Amino acid sequence: MNAPTIFEYGRRRGACVLLAVLVFVVALVGALAVPAERAEAMEAVKCTGRPNSEDDPTVIMGATESRITFETSIAEGEGVSSLTLHIPDGTSFSTNDLAVTLLTGDDLMTRNEVDYTESVDGQDLTLEFAEPITREGHLNILVYEVFFPTDGGEMQVEATYELADGTEETIESIPAIPVEGISLTESISQWLEEQPWVQAWNSNRFLHLFFDPSLLVTSFPVVLTGFFMSISIVAVAFPLAIPMGLLLALMRISKLRLLRGIATTYVNIVRGTPLFLQIYVAFFGLPLAGIQIPNFILGVTVMCMNSGAYMCEIFRAGILSISKGQTEAARSLGMNGAQTMFYVILPQMFRIVIPNLTSEFIVLYKDTSLLAAVGIMELVMYARTIVASTGSITPYIVAALFYLVITLPLSKVTRHLEDRVRGHRSRKHVVEPEAAAEKGATNE
Repeated sequence: MNAPTIFEYGRRRGACVLLAVLVFVVALVGALAVPAERAEAMEAVKCTGRPNSEDDPTVIMGATESRITFETSIAEGEGVSSLTLHIPDGTSFSTNDLAVTLLTGDDLMTRNEVDYTESVDGQDLTLEFAEPITREGHLNILVYEVFFPTDGGEMQVEATYELADGTEETIESIPAIPVEGISLTESISQWLEEQPWVQAWNSNRFLHLFFDPSLLVTSFPVVLTGFFMSISIVAVAFPLAIPMGLLLALMRISKLRLLRGIATTYVNIVRGTPLFLQIYVAFFGLPLAGIQIPNFILGVTVMCMNSGAYMCEIFRAGILSISKGQTEAARSLGMNGAQTMFYVILPQMFRIVIPNLTSEFIVLYKDTSLLAAVGIMELVMYARTIVASTGSITPYIVAALFYLVITLPLSKVTRHLEDRVRGHRSRKHVVEPEAAAEKGATNE
């Protein structure tokens, strides 16, 4: 290689090195000139409301006092100088007892008090921190005396924050708070609680304990569900008990000793032991024997078998009250024993025992309350559930009203039927002697 060529090669190589150095220096200066990225933005950890339903411990009801718990993460060195929470529109809240703490540590169990001042502008709650928060942790905020809108819905809390350098950011992905609307009865109850006369009424401990007007209103729809259950049990058990009681009555007056013995033994055992004990034997004894029956069906069965024993005596007394002359007259017309019973005796017997059957229906309806002891959700069970959560006896008063709605009218009907049967018998006794006298005069 000649000398000019070597010189040219060296010059070019030196230029490349110089260019590379210049590129490196420019890149280094550029990297130093670009400001360091801020730590990752605040993220929502949770946003919840405190459940306030008396019926379901997981439900948040509107127009009922609750609480908002908002928690967000803060990265190391973030420098948060203020935080603004936008409470959902239509929601009232208070800054009384407002709690703001910074949770730090690996397990976030260390609670650090935060020095702040709060201000409220409409639905915006702003917290100005005395010193920007630069420690890593979770900022926890509790807002008390929160009343969500009456109609409920998805309550969305919004949050923004400001850094020490004046930068404003929005906290994304905040979960909504599901709130259920309150019913008409609950609205009426809350309105009553605000009335001066109700407050004066409830200031008396006895009146508040036994007849709280606001609790009376809210208990009504709940206890009404139990009322339908009680009516359903009676509506199934009572019709089934009628043929059972009639069969037992026919067995008791049968000429066959075996049938009389079976019916008599059953009736004496059922009538001689408490219904409460019979319910316990059925609901706790049968499962121990490996027999599993749904509660409703088992409850209907127990009530039917108990009522059937009492109806047996009602029907037997009704059959025996029919004069033997009726049987003799039927036999003289060529009827056999079965025909005489079904076409002559039983129709008259049913007319006589209708008042007693009505009384038995009333007793059966009231006895469904004993099923509450084994967990069947009838009248008393629903009332007892409300009493356990409120500490007031008012729901039991509501349950008593539901019993009276059925028993009082039926009691009046029973008295009316008894008067009619009594009047019919008295007229019959008067007519028969007159007919006999006329017959005797005619024979003369």
